[in-house]
Order: sequence, then structure tokens, then C-alpha cells
Amino acid sequence: MIYTLEGHALKHAVEEMLLTLLPAVTLARAEQPPEQGDYCRSILIEQDGAAQVRAVVRLDGTTRESARSASVAGLAPLDYKRTVTELVKSTVYDAVVPALAEPPVWGSLTGVRPAKLARGLIARGMSRGEAAEHLREHFHVSPARTALTIRAAATAMALDQTIGKEDISLYVGIPFCPSRCYYCSFVSSATAQSGHLIEPYLETLCHEIAQTAALVREAGKRIQSVYIGGGTPTTLNEKQLARLLGTLEQSFDFSGLCEYTVEAGRPDTITPDKLRVLKAAGVNRVSINPQSMDDAVLAAIGRRHTAEDVLRAYDEAREVGFSAINMDLIAGLTGDTVQSFAQTVRQLTRLAPENITVHTLAIKRGADLTDKAAAAAQRTAVARMLEGAADTLQRAGYGPYYLYRQKFMAGGFENVGWCRPGTECFYNVAMMEELQTILSLGAGGVSKRVDRDTGWIERVNNPKYPLEYIAASERLAAGKRKLLFPEQ
Repeated sequence: MIYTLEGHALKHAVEEMLLTLLPAVTLARAEQPPEQGDYCRSILIEQDGAAQVRAVVRLDGTTRESARSASVAGLAPLDYKRTVTELVKSTVYDAVVPALAEPPVWGSLTGVRPAKLARGLIARGMSRGEAAEHLREHFHVSPARTALTIRAAATAMALDQTIGKEDISLYVGIPFCPSRCYYCSFVSSATAQSGHLIEPYLETLCHEIAQTAALVREAGKRIQSVYIGGGTPTTLNEKQLARLLGTLEQSFDFSGLCEYTVEAGRPDTITPDKLRVLKAAGVNRVSINPQSMDDAVLAAIGRRHTAEDVLRAYDEAREVGFSAINMDLIAGLTGDTVQSFAQTVRQLTRLAPENITVHTLAIKRGADLTDKAAAAAQRTAVARMLEGAADTLQRAGYGPYYLYRQKFMAGGFENVGWCRPGTECFYNVAMMEELQTILSLGAGGVSKRVDRDTGWIERVNNPKYPLEYIAASERLAAGKRKLLFPEQ
């Protein structure tokens, strides 16, 4: 599809909305709309303090138009851009949706954090009911997704009250896995190719831990939660895990921790000895992530374990004494069906972990047109998977506590964390809702300083890949100093 911009340069706003509504299309920008074929014109005219935006869309030979306007007189630059961007997205949405079989459940929202948007509406004076109505009427969000958003926003607002002025959290990344799952878009390396980097990586990471801890002490900050993710952290052996956890404990003051999580992840890396190492170090929450309990699906996605291995790892974690366990699932995996996914959900609810996180498959950036079309075609099946999961989880006593979205998700849906009452993962909410500063250690880490008074966020990235990270050992602390001491 060809698109043109007239009177503005908000290409990302137009592309995001078009790809949300028409995920199988390939977009190309042009100066003029074509005489034949599909196109989208986005037009901005400012007059008498008002921004007037039109979208003209031709799809399958039918042309549709939409228009919206808003006052922009006296707006600060950031508010001006936000207002015009919303107009551009909304007009494209209005012009395209009549051509669709059904509207997307998230309406015209394309952002990653819908609950953060809802919290902003409430903070500006709306009641929860008014915020829900705004999501439905202004952004066309479905009633079910609106309810989900308001509930996640309420959880975030409650946890926000527990965060002190000097409280921050830590993320530690271990970007290694025993093999790479076909759907994975995270920075991770299979040990067959990169296992030789684990020791030098761990050496660099322990050095960064010590440097970061010194900065945290100097800044007078308190560590509220720790999350060790990946990759698969339990790719490390017992000795390496003990070294990592020991370095963290010796370097930081963990007396104020409310939560200490390790994403054990794949059951083929979990052993009783590793679990005992985690427990002895004070870890109080682990993730065991099957993604599916169907052996054929596991094989199709590149997992080297079975559903039976998941059950073994879960039992071992309980025997070691873990009372908070999360388990991840993915809707839309190759070979999975509505029926087999429902069976997976039922199996996990019978195990009764404290948290179950239901993800929707997101295709990788740069995927070809065939992959995009396949993801779009899954919409009906994935919708049924998610609806069935929500029903089963609620009947089993779980409630949603956080959610986020990603680009190119099958069907344009979402990821939702479900929990038993009182077992919410603090880190997940704080990170996804951007409630507090989080320092991220390891390759690919993105540290964020959150100004809790203004909401301003500043980011600093670590080198993305293990080899680059190892080479940057002596430069890693500089970015974190900038975040912790912005006045310097």
C-alpha cells in the first residue's frame, strides 16, 4: 500500500495504524497517491488555532474519507505533537475500519501500555468509570479490553503507593539459552554457539554489579525488587549461579527487598541443585515457562523438553520450598489449536501456580509477507484461545494484574499476567507501568530513570550482544551514573 503525508511528517503514526489494521500489507511512502491500487492520504491543515486532519483511503477499489479536528492553540510542543498524532491515527482508523470484517478489540490504540494511558486519564481527574467510557468511546476499545485495562491500572495504582522516594529495582540479564526458540525476538544466544562466552560474560557482569552497587549506595537508593531474566538464567551451572547471586548479595543492600525473582524458564535447564542455590540466596519467586503442554507443539517451536519435564521441574520447585511460581504460555504457536491450548491452560490451573502469564505470539521484526499474512489469519483462533483462557483462569480463582502489547502480535491482541489474590509480581507491574527507576545490568539491558513527580523518563542502553558487552566492561557504569546523578 502507498501512503502520502500532506502538511505533517508523522510517518510512524500512519504506519503504526495501517499495520495494526492491515497487518499483511507492505507499506511504501510516496509524494503522490497512485492512480490505481490501494493508498492512504493523511492530510493536516492548521487554521485559526485548530488542527484539521483528514484521511483518504482506497482499499479494493473503494475510497473512504474521515476527518477530525482539535484545538491546538497555546499547546506546549509535547502536547501539540500528542494531539496531532492522535488525530492522524484516529482518522486513518476511521477510514479503514469500515473495510474490515470486524474492528480490532483494541480499537485505535497502538501503544504498548494501555493501562498507563488509563492511569493518566484518572490522574487528570476522571473516575475509573469515566476513564473506561473514554477508552470505549474515544479509542473504540472493546468492553472486555476496557475492563482488563482498568483492572490493570487499578493494580498499578495500588502498588505505586508502596514505592518510596528512594526505591528502585534491578534487572539482571543472562542472554543464553540451551537452544533458540523459533519465535524468539529477545537478545539470546544458544549455548552450542556461544557457550564459550558464558564465563567472560559472567566476569563482566559481576564487575558491572559491583560498579552499579557503589553508585546506588552513593545516590542513597534502596533496592525494592530484583528480577533475573534472559535468555534463560538457569543455563548457568550451579557454581556460576552461586557466583552471580553471591556477588549481588555482597554488593547490594537487599534488606528492603519485597521480591526476588529468577526466570528459571525452560525446564530442561532446571535441576534440584540449581533450585536450592536460588532458594539459599533468598530468591522467593521463580518462573517455569512451558509455553505449551503439547509435546508436538514444543518440538515444532524448537524446545528440547517435554510436558513431563515441565511437571518435574514444577514439583522440584515446590519441594525446594518456592511458594511463588509463575508459568508462561503463548497463544498462536505453530501447530497449536484452540483445543490443545485450552488443554494446556487446564493442566496449568490444576497445578495451581501463583501466576500464569498468557502471551500472544508476536512475529519478529523484519518478518516477510508470508509470516505477516499467517499471523493475521490466526486472528479468530487466537481470539478463541485467549477468551477460553480468560474464562478458565477466572473460574480457577485467577485475576488479571498487568498487561502489555507488542507490535505484530497475532490478531493484534495482548499479553496478560494472571495471579491468585495477593500474589502480583511487583517487578512486572513496576517495569511495564514505568512506576520507578529500574537499573538494568547485562547485555541488552535498558536502564530507565523515572521522575515520579513529572513522569519524565530517561533511558541508557547497555551494548546489545554478549561480545560487545564484554568489550565495553570499563564503560558500563557511565550511563548509570548519568541516570542516578542527572544534575552532574
